Amino acid sequence: MGAWLVGMGVLHFVAPKPFDSIVPAELPGSARFYTLASGVGEAATGALLLAPRTRRLGALAAIALFVAVFPANVNSVRLWWDKGWPVRIAAIARLPMQIPMITSALRMYRNAPR
Repeated sequence: MGAWLVGMGVLHFVAPKPFDSIVPAELPGSARFYTLASGVGEAATGALLLAPRTRRLGALAAIALFVAVFPANVNSVRLWWDKGWPVRIAAIARLPMQIPMITSALRMYRNAPR
């Protein structure tokens, strides 16, 4: 999970446009700000998870991150609803995936060295 989050965080900087496109327009400020901020958050969280000494903190950060990005995933369903079934199914499928991601991070928290 740590490596995956670091990679996704870096991707926010390398290819920000897809991330910009799912930031809810109702949020104040620019979409790019939220894209870059979430990229930093993902990369930092991933780095915390990779190191055993910071894994417990990283797991808490991952839980918070997965909850925080849920509105963007809901927004992607709204935005992609008219793009055909494959895209619509992919957007909808992302929503319940938050649950195993959160429970995995919770398990990491519980099993991390204190």
